[in-house]
Amino acid sequence: MHFAIDTPNFGDYADPRLLTELAREAEDAGWDGFFLWDHIGAGWPYPVGDPWVQLAAMAMTTERIKLGTTVTPLPRRRPWQLAREVVTLDHLSRGRVILSVGIGSDSAQEYSCFGESPDDRLHAAMLDEGLTILNGLWSGKPFSYKGLHYQVDQAQFLPTPVQVPRIPIWVAGVWPHKRPFRRAAQWDGVCPIGRDRIPTPDDIAEMLGYIRQHRQADLPFDVVLGAYERDGSEMRAQLADYAEAGVTWWLECFDWEDSLPDVRARIRAGPLQLE
Repeated sequence: MHFAIDTPNFGDYADPRLLTELAREAEDAGWDGFFLWDHIGAGWPYPVGDPWVQLAAMAMTTERIKLGTTVTPLPRRRPWQLAREVVTLDHLSRGRVILSVGIGSDSAQEYSCFGESPDDRLHAAMLDEGLTILNGLWSGKPFSYKGLHYQVDQAQFLPTPVQVPRIPIWVAGVWPHKRPFRRAAQWDGVCPIGRDRIPTPDDIAEMLGYIRQHRQADLPFDVVLGAYERDGSEMRAQLADYAEAGVTWWLECFDWEDSLPDVRARIRAGPLQLE
């Protein structure tokens, strides 16, 4: 099991210089990754940073840890622009980027504030098309696509990613809804979210069994689970059970209300040890 830090990209964490310090401290303390939320903000009364600029700064102060988002609402971004940004970061970090994607939510008006539809079904269709486009553009070959929401006409994007066969893609979904997990089965990992609760080891085992039914490639597949300090003690006691169920990444999550000195102390203490 790998262990990572997960923070917002707003509030205190809007400051890219602070995040570079935290990322360096996380690497020195033995963490395996550092992930950022991907919010754009909508009339929010606090600063918000762009996660891709922040991650680029973090890549320059680290050498080993994985870097990425948890998660990027792909329907809120143009797929070709995101394709460029993520590949550029993959080269800057020498192949340490992981992209997590989902449909996002309009609970904070990050769609409707800007005149975009808040419809989840629409966003799910856009997510599927966007993933196809990302994969096609990352091939480095001339690529065309005609979908309901996006069209691409003979685009060729170079350079290709450092990572082969591509930059890993993790897909988020709320269990037990099935469609997001059929989608995740086509890619490299899943970020499961429980309905009103954190998924249990039994939930993870059931979910992963379902994914395997729809997975064609016999390749490594990540299961990424996050816990906040305030609700994670019981979960941490079950680390071995989660690992046995199939969890491969454990994220220690913090939000904008967590004290920065407390977060920094937790980072410096290093990751948990799986017994």
